[in-house]
Amino acid sequence: MKKKFKISSFTILAILPLICFTDCGKDDDPVFPDEEESDTTVVIDIDGNTYQTVLIGDQVWMAENLKVIRYRNGDPIPHVTSNVVWESLSTAGYCGYNNNEANVYTYGRLYNWYAVDDRRNPAPTGWHVPSDAEWQTLIDYLGGASIAGGKMKTTGTAHWLVPNTGATNESGFSALPGGLRDYTGHCTNIDYHAYFWSTSESDNGEVWHLRLDYLNERAIRDTYDKRAGMSIRCLRD
Repeated sequence: MKKKFKISSFTILAILPLICFTDCGKDDDPVFPDEEESDTTVVIDIDGNTYQTVLIGDQVWMAENLKVIRYRNGDPIPHVTSNVVWESLSTAGYCGYNNNEANVYTYGRLYNWYAVDDRRNPAPTGWHVPSDAEWQTLIDYLGGASIAGGKMKTTGTAHWLVPNTGATNESGFSALPGGLRDYTGHCTNIDYHAYFWSTSESDNGEVWHLRLDYLNERAIRDTYDKRAGMSIRCLRD
């Protein structure tokens, strides 16, 4: 003989809260972003300077020039203001363009290559100064050396001299013409050129760097003296 079950109104009222808790709770489950959405968009260096970042192809770049005055372990990078001392250096040094801190706010600091090459590393943890090959990867992604510079330069002539040829900044790299401190210690070419170090030495004993020009849209790879002061753009590891 089959048993019959009678569901009372009391039983239904007791079950309803459980059903509501089970179903309605799904709407409150945590939503985890995709890995790409959780990428860091701001980097903070050991001195507390903050930098915007940009994804270009498969590379994540800082969208601003480095300003740090200490290596990532806290050791100071020597601040060198004298042209005579700068020319004689075979160790690390940094400066602001024309030793003017107002230029640092816009263009970042200039570092000689000995600071780049120091094992204590001026880049924030998780970042590094790019190799020449990594610069080439960026150039190739942006269409090649003949046009990549235009896609990397900020637009207009607030910083770049007229005509700032081909500048679109469509990559978001936001290159500014910070100039350089040459190996004799003299600062030159602000508003004309942007110079960015690589970590790669050349066969002639100099070092590869990237140069952008106000007169064209090229991205020019060239070599120069290790004593020169150039901007640093960091690439995520």
